[in-house]
Amino acid sequence: MPLWTGRFQKELDQKTNDFNSSISFDCKMARQDIEGSIAHATMLGQCGVIDKSEADAICQGLEGILKDLQSGTLEIDMTQEDIHTFMEGELTRRLGDTGKRLHTARSRNDQVALDIRLYLREEAQGLLEQIKELTETICVQAEAFAGTVMPGYTHLQRAQPITFGHHLMAYAEMFLRDLGRLQDAVKRMNVNPLGSGALASTTYPIDRTVTTRLLGFSDTMRNSLDGVSDRDFCMELAAALSIVMVHLSRFSEEIILWCSWEFKFVELDDAFSTGSSIMPQKKNPDIAELVRGKSGRVFGDLTALLTVMKGLPLAYNKDMQEDKEAIFDSVETVKICLTAFTPMLATMKVLPENMRKAAAGGFINATDCADYLVKKGLPFRDAYKATGTLVARCIELGETLETLPMEEYQTVCEAFDEGVYEAISLENCVNGRSVLGGPARESVLAQVKRVRGLLREDAASES
Repeated sequence: MPLWTGRFQKELDQKTNDFNSSISFDCKMARQDIEGSIAHATMLGQCGVIDKSEADAICQGLEGILKDLQSGTLEIDMTQEDIHTFMEGELTRRLGDTGKRLHTARSRNDQVALDIRLYLREEAQGLLEQIKELTETICVQAEAFAGTVMPGYTHLQRAQPITFGHHLMAYAEMFLRDLGRLQDAVKRMNVNPLGSGALASTTYPIDRTVTTRLLGFSDTMRNSLDGVSDRDFCMELAAALSIVMVHLSRFSEEIILWCSWEFKFVELDDAFSTGSSIMPQKKNPDIAELVRGKSGRVFGDLTALLTVMKGLPLAYNKDMQEDKEAIFDSVETVKICLTAFTPMLATMKVLPENMRKAAAGGFINATDCADYLVKKGLPFRDAYKATGTLVARCIELGETLETLPMEEYQTVCEAFDEGVYEAISLENCVNGRSVLGGPARESVLAQVKRVRGLLREDAASES
């Protein structure tokens, strides 16, 4: 039976009831609903709003419901309006009038605001651990290939020599920032709305700090209207997750390119690839493609949340029931993407020879050639022009800067000597860039050390 009977003389039309119902998705919050209700009942007993014995009985009854749900001896009645109605009905069935006292000094408005915070707080912690695992996997691969030369790209054109480890650590930095965004979102999420009532709190002498302490919140919401109408914590989490998916999608795109015969820089393990139904030679990077595709789904969830909330007057409106499916889907999608992506990266076979060959064929040491002349005293623009002329000559002769004869160099600029060949060696080009954040092997290893240190500090702060 709906919680709002009394005012209405007719039962809700069945199709309308189905439209109105949210239990198909808010049943995910069953445990959090029970935990919140136990804290609320405990507080009511401590404050003398209900008898201590009744509060104890309610808590025991709720613990029994949770135990039965977990064991499978009790199933959620999916015909109920929402998980809150089901829980209160089941408690009343077990305890009689005592169960009816649970909802004293509480509205479904602050109850659902509480449940979703508890649920997302827990889910966010799981996502944080997954991103940390991915970041450590990146560090493992980057450390192994810290000295592996590959072409760096701008505009998807070969630009300058870097190392594969350096390329990977760029993503490690991105995911570190994702960790920070998610942690910030959790901080602002971790505030207790319980006690806000429907919108104007309650006349009962409750102590909201009790439920704040019992439920592990860092603070209590200071405005009851805000307590029931705020969903910016959902939007903030969805925004942070959308950025995670941007990074996963970009990484996936590069892996897809690297797997192609045109690049052939890496090969994915058979466990993370699929074949073709008609072309027996194919080995498709489907996991990476799915991650790339699912990014749009998470962006859509964020857009849905923003659109639902943008025009709502205070306080609660039924539109806000739409928050859960969007944010739940966002969380679940990112979770499953990380679950598939991390082991795919860990088992990926790197092909250094192909990377080195690609690096040798794209004149990506041209900047170093120009820098060589600058160190000889030429203005950079003159050195730039001379090097461009050499590249054109290489293309005409079918040579590279490494193989171009010295007489060709000196025809363009007399400042060139045999030392240029050492200066434009790809390994020297890379290892000469040993500045903070550069692609030199020692710099990449320093990046790996720093990121691992930050991950350890984060783990220590949580323990």
